[in-house]
Amino acid sequence: MPHLPLQGPPLRHKGQGRMAVIEVIYGVILLLQTVIGILGNSSLLYRYMFLYFSGCKLKCTDLFLKHLLVANLLTLLVRGVPHTIEAFGWKVSLGDVGCKILFYLHRISRGVSIGSTCALSVFQAITISPRDHRLAELKAKAHKYVGSTLCLFWILYGLVNIIFLLTITETYTTTNFTSLKFHGYCSSIRHNKITESLYAALLFLPDGLCVGLMLWTSSFMVSILHRHKQQMRHIHRTNVSSVSSPVSRATKTILLLVSTYVCFYTLSCTFQICWSFTYNPSWLLVNTSTVIAGLFSTVSPFLLLSCDARACMCCFVSMRKRKSPIHIKNG
Repeated sequence: MPHLPLQGPPLRHKGQGRMAVIEVIYGVILLLQTVIGILGNSSLLYRYMFLYFSGCKLKCTDLFLKHLLVANLLTLLVRGVPHTIEAFGWKVSLGDVGCKILFYLHRISRGVSIGSTCALSVFQAITISPRDHRLAELKAKAHKYVGSTLCLFWILYGLVNIIFLLTITETYTTTNFTSLKFHGYCSSIRHNKITESLYAALLFLPDGLCVGLMLWTSSFMVSILHRHKQQMRHIHRTNVSSVSSPVSRATKTILLLVSTYVCFYTLSCTFQICWSFTYNPSWLLVNTSTVIAGLFSTVSPFLLLSCDARACMCCFVSMRKRKSPIHIKNG
Protein backbone atom coordinates (compact mmCIF):
# COMPACT_ATOMS: atom_id res chain seq x y z
CA MET A 1 0.00 0.00 0.00
CA PRO A 2 1.59 3.34 -1.00
CA HIS A 3 2.58 5.94 1.58
CA LEU A 4 0.52 9.07 0.96
CA PRO A 5 3.04 11.56 2.47
CA LEU A 6 5.53 10.68 -0.27
CA GLN A 7 3.14 11.54 -3.08
CA GLY A 8 2.85 15.25 -2.51
CA PRO A 9 2.65 18.06 -0.02
CA PRO A 10 0.89 17.43 3.30
CA LEU A 11 -2.83 16.92 2.94
CA ARG A 12 -5.13 19.18 4.94
CA HIS A 13 -8.28 17.07 4.85
CA LYS A 14 -10.61 20.01 4.31
CA GLY A 15 -13.62 17.71 4.55
CA GLN A 16 -12.94 17.07 8.22
CA GLY A 17 -14.43 19.65 10.56
CA ARG A 18 -11.61 19.43 13.11
CA MET A 19 -8.91 20.15 10.53
CA ALA A 20 -10.94 23.03 9.09
CA VAL A 21 -11.19 24.63 12.55
CA ILE A 22 -7.43 24.24 13.09
CA GLU A 23 -6.78 25.88 9.73
CA VAL A 24 -8.95 28.86 10.63
CA ILE A 25 -7.27 29.22 14.04
CA TYR A 26 -3.78 29.18 12.54
CA GLY A 27 -4.88 31.55 9.82
CA VAL A 28 -6.19 34.05 12.37
CA ILE A 29 -3.04 33.71 14.51
CA LEU A 30 -0.77 34.30 11.53
CA LEU A 31 -2.92 37.21 10.36
CA LEU A 32 -2.84 38.92 13.78
CA GLN A 33 0.87 38.27 14.15
CA THR A 34 1.67 39.71 10.73
CA VAL A 35 -0.58 42.78 11.01
CA ILE A 36 0.44 43.66 14.59
CA GLY A 37 4.11 43.09 13.80
CA ILE A 38 4.06 45.24 10.67
CA LEU A 39 2.23 48.06 12.45
CA GLY A 40 4.53 47.94 15.48
CA ASN A 41 7.78 47.91 13.50
CA SER A 42 6.54 50.53 11.02
CA SER A 43 5.40 52.96 13.73
CA LEU A 44 8.65 52.68 15.66
CA LEU A 45 10.75 53.01 12.51
CA TYR A 46 8.69 56.05 11.47
CA ARG A 47 9.34 57.60 14.88
CA TYR A 48 13.09 57.16 14.48
CA MET A 49 13.02 58.64 10.99
CA PHE A 50 10.87 61.56 12.15
CA LEU A 51 13.27 62.37 14.99
CA TYR A 52 16.24 62.10 12.61
CA PHE A 53 14.80 64.52 10.04
CA SER A 54 13.62 66.82 12.85
CA GLY A 55 17.21 67.43 13.86
CA CYS A 56 17.26 65.23 16.93
CA LYS A 57 20.61 63.62 17.63
CA LEU A 58 20.05 59.89 18.02
CA LYS A 59 22.24 57.53 19.99
CA CYS A 60 24.52 54.92 18.40
CA THR A 61 22.26 52.17 19.71
CA ASP A 62 19.39 53.64 17.68
CA LEU A 63 21.19 52.66 14.46
CA PHE A 64 21.20 49.02 15.59
CA LEU A 65 17.50 49.27 16.38
CA LYS A 66 16.66 50.79 12.98
CA HIS A 67 18.36 47.91 11.18
CA LEU A 68 16.57 45.48 13.48
CA LEU A 69 13.20 47.06 12.66
CA VAL A 70 13.90 46.91 8.92
CA ALA A 71 14.86 43.24 9.23
CA ASN A 72 11.69 42.54 11.23
CA LEU A 73 9.53 44.24 8.60
CA LEU A 74 11.20 42.29 5.81
CA THR A 75 10.67 39.03 7.71
CA LEU A 76 6.97 39.68 8.26
CA LEU A 77 6.36 40.81 4.67
CA VAL A 78 8.19 38.09 2.74
CA ARG A 79 7.38 35.21 5.09
CA GLY A 80 4.36 36.18 7.16
CA VAL A 81 2.10 37.44 4.37
CA PRO A 82 2.40 34.39 2.03
CA HIS A 83 2.08 31.95 4.93
CA THR A 84 -1.00 33.78 6.19
CA ILE A 85 -2.64 33.44 2.77
CA GLU A 86 -1.58 29.80 2.64
CA ALA A 87 -2.96 29.09 6.12
CA PHE A 88 -6.47 30.13 5.05
CA GLY A 89 -6.36 27.55 2.26
CA TRP A 90 -5.76 29.91 -0.66
CA LYS A 91 -3.23 28.86 -3.23
CA VAL A 92 -0.06 30.96 -3.30
CA SER A 93 1.53 30.85 -6.74
CA LEU A 94 4.81 32.75 -6.75
CA GLY A 95 6.61 30.88 -9.47
CA ASP A 96 10.01 29.27 -9.08
CA VAL A 97 11.87 32.60 -9.15
CA GLY A 98 9.48 34.23 -6.70
CA CYS A 99 9.89 31.35 -4.25
CA LYS A 100 13.67 31.58 -4.41
CA ILE A 101 13.72 35.36 -3.90
CA LEU A 102 11.24 35.43 -1.02
CA PHE A 103 12.91 32.55 0.81
CA TYR A 104 16.33 34.13 0.24
CA LEU A 105 15.18 37.53 1.56
CA HIS A 106 13.62 35.86 4.59
CA ARG A 107 16.88 34.13 5.45
CA ILE A 108 18.81 37.40 5.10
CA SER A 109 16.36 39.34 7.28
CA ARG A 110 16.45 36.57 9.87
CA GLY A 111 20.25 36.73 9.92
CA VAL A 112 20.36 40.52 10.16
CA SER A 113 17.87 40.34 13.02
CA ILE A 114 20.09 38.08 15.10
CA GLY A 115 23.22 39.95 13.99
CA SER A 116 21.96 43.41 14.91
CA THR A 117 20.66 42.14 18.26
CA CYS A 118 24.04 40.57 18.97
CA ALA A 119 25.94 43.71 17.94
CA LEU A 120 23.64 45.85 20.09
CA SER A 121 24.34 43.64 23.09
CA VAL A 122 28.11 43.80 22.53
CA PHE A 123 28.05 47.58 22.05
CA GLN A 124 26.08 48.12 25.27
CA ALA A 125 28.45 45.83 27.16
CA ILE A 126 31.37 47.94 25.96
CA THR A 127 29.53 51.14 26.91
CA ILE A 128 28.87 50.16 30.54
CA SER A 129 32.14 48.31 31.12
CA PRO A 130 34.17 49.68 34.09
CA ARG A 131 37.40 51.56 33.53
CA ASP A 132 39.59 48.71 34.73
CA HIS A 133 38.09 46.20 32.30
CA ARG A 134 39.64 45.30 28.95
CA LEU A 135 36.46 46.25 27.11
CA ALA A 136 36.86 49.83 28.32
CA GLU A 137 39.68 50.30 25.79
CA LEU A 138 37.12 49.95 22.98
CA LYS A 139 34.76 52.69 24.21
CA ALA A 140 36.35 55.47 22.17
CA LYS A 141 36.45 53.36 18.97
CA ALA A 142 33.24 51.33 19.14
CA HIS A 143 30.90 53.99 17.72
CA LYS A 144 33.09 54.35 14.61
CA TYR A 145 32.40 50.77 13.52
CA VAL A 146 28.64 50.63 14.08
CA GLY A 147 27.67 51.29 10.47
CA SER A 148 30.32 49.02 8.97
CA THR A 149 29.39 46.20 11.37
CA LEU A 150 25.73 46.33 10.35
CA CYS A 151 26.62 46.42 6.65
CA LEU A 152 28.86 43.40 7.23
CA PHE A 153 25.90 41.43 8.61
CA TRP A 154 23.80 42.19 5.50
CA ILE A 155 26.66 41.08 3.23
CA LEU A 156 27.60 38.02 5.32
CA TYR A 157 24.10 36.58 5.50
CA GLY A 158 23.52 37.47 1.86
CA LEU A 159 26.50 35.31 0.88
CA VAL A 160 25.83 32.45 3.29
CA ASN A 161 22.22 32.05 2.18
CA ILE A 162 22.92 31.98 -1.57
CA ILE A 163 22.48 28.24 -1.21
CA PHE A 164 18.71 28.77 -0.93
CA LEU A 165 18.63 30.25 -4.43
CA LEU A 166 19.77 26.83 -5.67
CA THR A 167 17.65 24.51 -3.51
CA ILE A 168 14.26 26.25 -3.21
CA THR A 169 11.51 25.65 -5.75
CA GLU A 170 7.75 26.16 -5.95
CA THR A 171 5.70 23.26 -4.60
CA TYR A 172 2.71 23.28 -6.91
CA THR A 173 4.63 23.27 -10.18
CA THR A 174 6.60 20.16 -9.28
CA THR A 175 5.41 16.60 -9.86
CA ASN A 176 8.33 14.69 -8.31
CA PHE A 177 7.42 15.32 -4.67
CA THR A 178 9.58 12.47 -3.36
CA SER A 179 12.73 14.57 -3.98
CA LEU A 180 11.39 17.62 -2.13
CA LYS A 181 10.80 18.71 1.45
CA PHE A 182 7.64 20.71 2.01
CA HIS A 183 7.82 24.31 3.39
CA GLY A 184 4.30 25.42 2.56
CA TYR A 185 3.99 27.20 -0.77
CA CYS A 186 7.69 26.43 -1.42
CA SER A 187 9.80 23.29 -1.15
CA SER A 188 13.49 22.48 -0.95
CA ILE A 189 15.39 19.88 -2.92
CA ARG A 190 16.53 16.91 -0.86
CA HIS A 191 20.20 15.92 -0.72
CA ASN A 192 22.09 13.12 0.95
CA LYS A 193 22.62 13.28 4.71
CA ILE A 194 26.27 14.38 4.48
CA THR A 195 25.47 17.31 2.18
CA GLU A 196 22.53 18.40 4.30
CA SER A 197 24.66 18.21 7.45
CA LEU A 198 27.30 20.44 5.86
CA TYR A 199 24.63 22.93 4.79
CA ALA A 200 23.17 22.95 8.31
CA ALA A 201 26.60 23.52 9.87
CA LEU A 202 27.33 26.37 7.45
CA LEU A 203 24.02 28.06 8.23
CA PHE A 204 24.19 27.51 11.98
CA LEU A 205 27.79 28.70 12.48
CA PRO A 206 27.08 32.49 12.29
CA ASP A 207 23.91 32.09 14.37
CA GLY A 208 25.71 30.02 16.98
CA LEU A 209 28.46 32.61 17.31
CA CYS A 210 25.92 35.41 17.69
CA VAL A 211 23.91 33.53 20.32
CA GLY A 212 27.11 32.73 22.22
CA LEU A 213 28.14 36.40 22.19
CA MET A 214 24.68 37.47 23.35
CA LEU A 215 24.77 35.05 26.28
CA TRP A 216 28.26 36.19 27.29
CA THR A 217 27.53 39.92 27.05
CA SER A 218 24.19 39.47 28.82
CA SER A 219 25.83 37.75 31.78
CA PHE A 220 28.51 40.47 31.80
CA MET A 221 25.91 43.28 31.84
CA VAL A 222 23.90 41.55 34.57
CA SER A 223 27.02 41.35 36.75
CA ILE A 224 27.76 45.05 36.10
CA LEU A 225 24.21 46.07 37.01
CA HIS A 226 24.30 43.93 40.15
CA ARG A 227 27.61 45.46 41.22
CA HIS A 228 26.26 48.93 40.54
CA LYS A 229 23.15 48.21 42.62
CA GLN A 230 25.28 47.05 45.52
CA GLN A 231 27.36 50.22 45.33
CA MET A 232 24.29 52.47 45.17
CA ARG A 233 23.03 51.09 48.46
CA HIS A 234 25.88 52.91 50.21
CA ILE A 235 25.38 56.18 48.35
CA HIS A 236 22.59 58.51 49.40
CA ARG A 237 23.24 61.36 46.98
CA THR A 238 20.33 61.62 44.56
CA ASN A 239 22.33 63.29 41.81
CA VAL A 240 24.52 60.24 41.28
CA SER A 241 21.50 57.98 41.09
CA SER A 242 19.76 60.19 38.51
CA VAL A 243 22.81 60.32 36.26
CA SER A 244 23.28 56.57 36.12
CA SER A 245 19.60 55.61 35.81
CA PRO A 246 19.21 56.25 32.03
CA VAL A 247 22.14 53.94 31.29
CA SER A 248 20.69 51.31 33.61
CA ARG A 249 17.27 51.55 31.96
CA ALA A 250 18.77 51.25 28.48
CA THR A 251 20.86 48.25 29.56
CA LYS A 252 17.82 46.53 31.10
CA THR A 253 15.84 47.11 27.91
CA ILE A 254 18.61 45.56 25.82
CA LEU A 255 18.85 42.62 28.24
CA LEU A 256 15.10 42.09 27.90
CA LEU A 257 15.40 42.23 24.10
CA VAL A 258 18.31 39.77 24.05
CA SER A 259 16.73 37.32 26.49
CA THR A 260 13.49 37.39 24.48
CA TYR A 261 15.38 36.68 21.27
CA VAL A 262 17.37 33.80 22.80
CA CYS A 263 14.19 32.18 24.17
CA PHE A 264 12.31 32.47 20.87
CA TYR A 265 15.39 31.38 18.90
CA THR A 266 15.82 28.28 21.07
CA LEU A 267 12.15 27.40 20.66
CA SER A 268 12.35 27.97 16.90
CA CYS A 269 15.48 25.80 16.62
CA THR A 270 13.71 22.99 18.48
CA PHE A 271 10.93 22.98 15.91
CA GLN A 272 13.47 23.26 13.08
CA ILE A 273 15.26 20.16 14.36
CA CYS A 274 11.96 18.29 14.51
CA TRP A 275 11.22 19.46 10.99
CA SER A 276 14.69 18.42 9.76
CA PHE A 277 14.32 14.86 11.06
CA THR A 278 10.85 14.50 9.54
CA TYR A 279 10.92 13.16 6.00
CA ASN A 280 7.69 14.88 5.00
CA PRO A 281 6.69 17.41 7.71
CA SER A 282 2.99 17.88 8.35
CA TRP A 283 1.04 21.05 7.64
CA LEU A 284 0.64 21.56 11.40
CA LEU A 285 4.40 21.40 12.03
CA VAL A 286 5.17 23.78 9.15
CA ASN A 287 2.70 26.43 10.30
CA THR A 288 3.62 26.13 13.98
CA SER A 289 7.27 26.67 13.04
CA THR A 290 6.23 29.72 11.02
CA VAL A 291 4.32 31.23 13.96
CA ILE A 292 7.22 30.71 16.36
CA ALA A 293 9.76 32.06 13.84
CA GLY A 294 7.81 35.32 13.58
CA LEU A 295 7.28 35.89 17.31
CA PHE A 296 10.38 38.02 17.88
CA SER A 297 9.68 40.22 14.86
CA THR A 298 6.21 40.92 16.26
CA VAL A 299 7.09 41.36 19.95
CA SER A 300 10.42 43.25 19.77
CA PRO A 301 9.08 46.72 18.75
CA PHE A 302 6.71 46.73 21.71
CA LEU A 303 9.56 45.85 24.07
CA LEU A 304 11.35 48.98 22.84
CA LEU A 305 8.41 51.38 22.98
CA SER A 306 8.59 52.25 26.70
CA CYS A 307 12.27 53.21 26.62
CA ASP A 308 11.87 54.91 23.23
CA ALA A 309 8.99 57.05 24.52
CA ARG A 310 11.21 58.56 27.20
CA ALA A 311 13.94 59.24 24.63
CA CYS A 312 11.45 60.94 22.32
CA MET A 313 10.13 63.13 25.16
CA CYS A 314 13.68 64.29 26.00
CA CYS A 315 14.34 64.99 22.34
CA PHE A 316 11.20 67.09 21.92
CA VAL A 317 12.11 69.09 25.04
CA SER A 318 15.59 69.78 23.65
CA MET A 319 14.10 70.77 20.28
CA ARG A 320 11.72 73.25 21.94
CA LYS A 321 14.59 74.79 23.86
CA ARG A 322 16.59 75.09 20.66
CA LYS A 323 13.73 76.83 18.83
CA SER A 324 12.85 79.13 21.75
CA PRO A 325 13.32 82.86 20.92
CA ILE A 326 14.75 83.54 24.38
CA HIS A 327 18.11 81.88 24.75
CA ILE A 328 19.90 82.33 28.05
CA LYS A 329 23.44 81.10 28.36
CA ASN A 330 24.56 80.31 31.86
CA GLY A 331 28.09 80.61 33.02
